[in-house]
Amino acid sequence: MRGWLWVMLCLIGFGARAEPVTLAGPGGLALKAQMFRPAVARDVPAIVALHGCGGPFGARDRQWREKLLAEGHILLFPDSFGSRGLKSQCQERNRLATAGGLRRQDALAAAQWLVAQPGTPQGGVVLLGWSDGGSTVLAAGEARADLPAGLLRGLVAFYPGCTGAAHSPGWQPAAPLLILMGEADDWTPAAPCHALAAQVGARLSLTTYAGAYHDFDAPVPVRTRQNIPSSQNADHSVHAGDDPAAAQDALRRVSAFLAGL
Repeated sequence: MRGWLWVMLCLIGFGARAEPVTLAGPGGLALKAQMFRPAVARDVPAIVALHGCGGPFGARDRQWREKLLAEGHILLFPDSFGSRGLKSQCQERNRLATAGGLRRQDALAAAQWLVAQPGTPQGGVVLLGWSDGGSTVLAAGEARADLPAGLLRGLVAFYPGCTGAAHSPGWQPAAPLLILMGEADDWTPAAPCHALAAQVGARLSLTTYAGAYHDFDAPVPVRTRQNIPSSQNADHSVHAGDDPAAAQDALRRVSAFLAGL
């Protein structure tokens, strides 16, 4: 992607093989996922990576997979939509698998499965997600009585929808939470995440990028998408795509956050 560091990460990551796995999801669902193990294991948290409303996003998934594997993390990418025979949900107003419903259950099932696997470092796993997957991180990572103690070590949410959490008095994450947003995001706006950060305090670290849109860390050109029900624009359009400076900073910040857990 950018510079010699990225070239080296790509060379390391391209040798990674996906291990298809199936685990028990909610309601007897056979939840399909891809698991990746680093070439050199380290005592760093394993990660459950949660896709956005479009399902797995190859270009974005690949760059994060390569970087995180190079840093020694075990990765699990569950597919909430494909496992249910669903295609992209970005234009669906009434979704079957919502962030606070079935996707939350999927994320927790995946986390519990991953902590039980041989070789998974102790101390809990990290939930990391993009867009609707980021919203799922907030839903699954909320400190609630039904969340198994010690399951989650950290939470990373890229451009999530923060409105629900921000409007929930006393909302708190069960583990340290990092949110990364574009200030120009017209799909999931940054303002509710600012409000949530003010409500939560030190346990939530919020970084926003001026001029950056949704999907700012995906190595694809900015484009306009139509017919998005949650758009902030009257014509239901949104902008999504790469902001190189923001993406580079996010790569550094996520690494530092994970290293500090």
